[in-house]
Amino acid sequence: MERTDGFTVVVQKRPERVVPVYGEDFCMEQEILGADGARLVVVDTDDADAYIQEAKNADALLVYAGGIVVTRKIIESLQKCKIIAVAAVGYDNVDIGAAADRNLWVTNVPDVFIEEVADHTLTLLLASWRRLLVQDRIVRTGQWGQARPMLNQFPRLMGQTLGFISFGNVPRAASRKARAFGLQMLAYDPYVSELDMIEHGVEPVTELSELLKRSDFVSAHLPLTPTTRHLISTRQFQQMKPTGIFINTGRGATVDEAALVRALEQKWIAGAALDVFETEPVEPGNPLLQMDTVILTAHVASASSRMPPETRRRAVNEIVRVLRGGAPIFPVCTRK
Repeated sequence: MERTDGFTVVVQKRPERVVPVYGEDFCMEQEILGADGARLVVVDTDDADAYIQEAKNADALLVYAGGIVVTRKIIESLQKCKIIAVAAVGYDNVDIGAAADRNLWVTNVPDVFIEEVADHTLTLLLASWRRLLVQDRIVRTGQWGQARPMLNQFPRLMGQTLGFISFGNVPRAASRKARAFGLQMLAYDPYVSELDMIEHGVEPVTELSELLKRSDFVSAHLPLTPTTRHLISTRQFQQMKPTGIFINTGRGATVDEAALVRALEQKWIAGAALDVFETEPVEPGNPLLQMDTVILTAHVASASSRMPPETRRRAVNEIVRVLRGGAPIFPVCTRK
């Protein structure tokens, strides 16, 4: 393949909220692109029109979460762009339809932290099942005698049913780990072959309602799209077992958070364990913060020492592949 001499890649200066994760500099990106003859231009603006002025002649865009949303207006202004590389697994900050209309590649990084998120999913499951936060507080407040009677209300974990909503890379890894705890497993995903689920020891179900009714744990791993926004709402929580626990390590806005609060208050379900939320950071008045039946983590399921540098490296390498005339490894929007 040819080198990328003379090509320009535009990236927005990282937003403050992601600087602690990825760092402030672009040394790694510049090194990879520079070694191939391309140039990285860092744009310091949150204004779409100002961004367009810098990006319209770019050959590629590198996009980080939490920054400017690459809208149809921005995409239609691009004159030479071949690829929009998203340095994350989620790509809801890019108008995929507009990119498809302009025949652009859009890529993401879906495989860097699969094991971490799967581990976190199982951590939330175990902690919520054993009421770990309440148990910890019982010991700290000198109510030792209440601990065992609380857990005596619940059956053993072995034999309980775990249902996955969506069955991509993370739930597949989680299913491998969950098998060691003796969990029965179901999955609902109309876009995945039943044979793939069966090979992972997971029973496929064709209706979401069946999964909700049968599962003791419901674990959501949905991407955020127009069709998945608030896919889990009042009707879905009412279909769950009153002893059921809802887990979400996918995308916060796939769940109607007000409906979840109501489900917990009305005891339609027994508890929830969440790593993602509709609004992040969580607002101080969010009722979930006051609930003993809820375990919360700060969108950290993917965190490890490996994730930030590997995400950066893979995103920019996708750009290099495309600018050299090849195809990316992880396209979410393909060229015709």
